[in-house]
Amino acid sequence: MKRIYVIIFNCILSICAFAQGWPANYGGVMLQGFYWDSYTDTKWTNLESQADELSQYFSLIWVPQSGNCNTTGNVMGYMPVYYFDQNSSFGTQAELKSMIKTFKDKGLGTIADVVVNHRNNLGVNSSWVDYPSETYNGVTYQMLPTDIVANDDGGATKSWADLLGISLSSNNDEGEDWMGCRDLDHKSTNVQTIIKAYENFLVNDLGYTGFRYDMVKGFNASHVADYNDAAKVSYSVGECWDSNSTIETWINNANKKSAAFDFQFRYNVRDAINNNDWSRLNSTNNLVHDANYRQYAVTFVENHDTQYRSATETLDPIKKDTLATNAYLLAMPGTPCVFLPHWKAYKQDIKAMIDARKAAGIKNTSTYTNMANSQLHYANRVEGDHNMIVVVGFDVNTYAPTGYTNILSGYHYKYFMENKAELAFADKASGTYSAAFDVTLTAASENANAKLVYTLDGTNPTASSVQLTSGNKINISSSETLKVGLLKDGNVSSIITRDYVVKPFTAHKATVYLKDPSWSTVYFYAWDSKGTLNGGWPGNTITDKKIVNGNTYYYKAFDVNSADYTFNIIFDQGSGNLQTVDLGPINEDTYYEISNLVNGKYLANDITSVVTGIDNITTDNNSVSTNNAWYNLEGMRLTAKPTQKGIYIHQGKKLVVK
Repeated sequence: MKRIYVIIFNCILSICAFAQGWPANYGGVMLQGFYWDSYTDTKWTNLESQADELSQYFSLIWVPQSGNCNTTGNVMGYMPVYYFDQNSSFGTQAELKSMIKTFKDKGLGTIADVVVNHRNNLGVNSSWVDYPSETYNGVTYQMLPTDIVANDDGGATKSWADLLGISLSSNNDEGEDWMGCRDLDHKSTNVQTIIKAYENFLVNDLGYTGFRYDMVKGFNASHVADYNDAAKVSYSVGECWDSNSTIETWINNANKKSAAFDFQFRYNVRDAINNNDWSRLNSTNNLVHDANYRQYAVTFVENHDTQYRSATETLDPIKKDTLATNAYLLAMPGTPCVFLPHWKAYKQDIKAMIDARKAAGIKNTSTYTNMANSQLHYANRVEGDHNMIVVVGFDVNTYAPTGYTNILSGYHYKYFMENKAELAFADKASGTYSAAFDVTLTAASENANAKLVYTLDGTNPTASSVQLTSGNKINISSSETLKVGLLKDGNVSSIITRDYVVKPFTAHKATVYLKDPSWSTVYFYAWDSKGTLNGGWPGNTITDKKIVNGNTYYYKAFDVNSADYTFNIIFDQGSGNLQTVDLGPINEDTYYEISNLVNGKYLANDITSVVTGIDNITTDNNSVSTNNAWYNLEGMRLTAKPTQKGIYIHQGKKLVVK
């Protein structure tokens, strides 16, 4: 009998684990892996190529709605059409599955953007209430006009439907109306069945880890709880864009089976930054401040709906101090969600902040205490495995708490670790740097005689390794694996590792090659973050050709003048004719081949590694090789090592000769 009770108890625990909305004592950080119109940066293939780096710092990545929206142009996905067809503006379903699997294999979970408040129709030659018939696991699913709420679009849909003798649901909308698409009746058994099948597909077929629910104010929160129970996910977050009391009520109505974005946390940060008053951070009006809801707070400082988009659509952006806002975000309880543009612009800084968060052991349920509060600066002590103080403001250098060591500093922010932590820290995160740099090593220790020991060859430091005192710097001028430990009473502890790659940048030409697609005319349309590179659409007609490995390629070269510079490209046949999807980001020689047509646009495969036989690029300034075979990127063998600057192939690698 006891065995039966144990089995029942374990089953209950298992169910609760799936139904918890968001795990307690969770230390992970999430990345919003997109922004508005991020069609190149958020391509599934581009994100997958960054899996090694992303998985070192993030536990979750939220990606845009990935279903087919039945359109030939790029769309962000918030007017969904198909549920079980996942070919989108960001890539094919096969590319999506590959990305999710690669992330999962490296410990990075993917959060699906679930847009089920509303649904768009089939488009051309279809009515407002025509939805696709889709088959999944042998079952056919189709929404009907009776799955649309009775008062959709303020009654306009019903007026139209009555004229045609079409019946809608007898139920009114449970929440806010959205005029862009038909609002779904979540009381409908058919709607519930289809959404549960859809989410099962997302989890069990595509491999998603959890859900971000769009516009949850449009339907009752109890449905989110029901859908999550059916899908058995541990990570769910709702976009309840409202006051703090409304968000908490929504979490309660979802039976605490979903977290929510902490919009008021974001507003506190925005108001402090945009009004030059750091004391505005001292607000109790957010989820993070309430111990009862801290577990369910997904915090952020910017997203695709608040970012600056254009002069005519500025929305509600953070206007400055992006580093300080992220420093505050990443030191506080809740689950921080970093915005992709911030990650791209301040990658190494944000990495170091996450390193510090992990070193302190800060969790989503950690408590915090205000330590300083003024217009000029603001400080909180956050209690993780170790206490860490974050101070942000105009005069952070005036704040110096006793019993703490400053481990990380930047523009308008500082992190202080309590000396009781007894740990070593390096203020430069692992990664690739374009020039030599200094790393400040610090020891947070109560032992005034504690030293730091380090190695640069990847071996663990010992008491006999190179020593230095806390706060000193070492210079990294080449690729190294730094290991640092705390030396105290003859023993080494708290060893940390940083992997550094120093890759000096050389301005160069990046040539884009297109294998002859047998088009009558070939256009290249290219652009970067500042605008177009070769005129307006459809770009320039390309006639230059080269023979590479027996195949004909059209080509065009572009200038790359900085290490962080990238550009994008579209191949097309002229205005009004077929084109490829957006390709890029590009910053080196790249070869493409036109593939199949999906959603009215050609895919193009990157075949660079196939053409050149290499995958990686290293920098070579003065190497001497026993193999004298050097090749240019057209495959031509040279008689000796080249003296002209450029990229060459040597010993199975691409080398930059300076």
